[in-house]
Amino acid sequence: MTPNSEDLWFLPLGGCGEIGMNFNLYGHDGKWLIIDCGLTFSDAPDATTEKKRGSANRNVQMADPAFIVSKRDDIVGMIITHAHEDHIGAVQYLWPQLKCPIYTTEFTATILHRKLSETNFHAEVPVEIVERSDRIDIGPFNVEWIGATHSVPEPFSLLITTPVATVLHSGDWKLDSTPVVGLPFDAKRLQSLGDEKIDAMVCDSTNANVEGVSPSESTLYPGLKQIVENATGRVVVTCFGSNLARVATLARIAEETDRHLGLLGRSMINMVSAGRACGLLPVDGVSVDPSHLGYLPPETVLLMATGSQGEQRTALNRLSTNSFRDMNLQAGDTVIFSSRVIPGNEASVEALIARLESKKIIVFTERNSDLPIHTSGHPAADELHTMYEWVKPDVLIPVHGELEHMQANVAVAKKAGIERQLSGENGDLFTIAPNKSIKRNAFHVGRLTLQGNTLVPV
Repeated sequence: MTPNSEDLWFLPLGGCGEIGMNFNLYGHDGKWLIIDCGLTFSDAPDATTEKKRGSANRNVQMADPAFIVSKRDDIVGMIITHAHEDHIGAVQYLWPQLKCPIYTTEFTATILHRKLSETNFHAEVPVEIVERSDRIDIGPFNVEWIGATHSVPEPFSLLITTPVATVLHSGDWKLDSTPVVGLPFDAKRLQSLGDEKIDAMVCDSTNANVEGVSPSESTLYPGLKQIVENATGRVVVTCFGSNLARVATLARIAEETDRHLGLLGRSMINMVSAGRACGLLPVDGVSVDPSHLGYLPPETVLLMATGSQGEQRTALNRLSTNSFRDMNLQAGDTVIFSSRVIPGNEASVEALIARLESKKIIVFTERNSDLPIHTSGHPAADELHTMYEWVKPDVLIPVHGELEHMQANVAVAKKAGIERQLSGENGDLFTIAPNKSIKRNAFHVGRLTLQGNTLVPV
């Protein structure tokens, strides 16, 4: 099947009916545009590592791109909307099969280059840097980058225009006017879309079943500072390594409470380094070398560590088992989970908290903190309603969520006056032009995982 000059198609191969593994295709006039190329994780054991270590290991999985690889000559480009693993993480594995130019922003490109530097084809990948409000023709698609806010710098929504229809691809977003790091969302441009004809909006559903709004990053400072100020020993804050706004907030708190800031975890150190290189974080205030942490008085230490989801190889997990090379936590130290549990990770997080508490370490989560210590990067129901009132799309296509999230997104859209909703899953073909419809199970979808350095079907 090939779209003709009268068609605009949307085909998700990953990320629709699930959270993670985003891989989306838009088709028009015989050409295809890829939006995002991400990973998800599985707790299923990898046969190789299980044989060696006798334990399960979280494995990366990604969408099988076989359909679009068969049409590689018709791919006009790939756009990466932001630097989260579920949107960027599979590029280093799948690009050799796709061999198309990549369009993304400076910060995301910096993260991508660091990933690609581990490959033998890094120099072959053409990456074009785009900026907020840019409009670029990519084959038959005219794409505008509209500034959004999320829990990582430089996220963008995409206005994709063709001669037959226009679609707003939301990417991951929230309505944050005070994001701490980076620019606020482009409210003026989003509001102006209501005066244009937007045939469809493909929209993030992650928090659609949450009432109200997702608070701004700037609202977390009081709660985090209160806990740090009252702590008598070391303080460890765990959050997603990509959240540079949280890093900036805690760097400020470290300075105000006379504590040394330390960063633990490769992904966090890499993100902070990229943020500084792109001017998103100040170069001054460099964190303490981890090898020095064990020599500092506990009451002078504030650490940020990866591992908020209980992942086995992360810094916090190693601290919880006394297997971190440079220091051990002690009774009376404090661990703050500035994060929420991703569905499916409940057991590993509870086990991690239990290990910490068994060592008489004080643990704070959203449940027992007096003030907010975490906020989501995704829109809650009221933000979705506001966005739909601004954009006024003819039809909503919910993505980036499991069934309950997408159903909740549909309900919000109905209340906001969007008369049509097309809800489906990976492999369904959504027709946006010449008519709006959905063809179920139009294409086979699968997953790939790594065995050693080889991609194999799941």
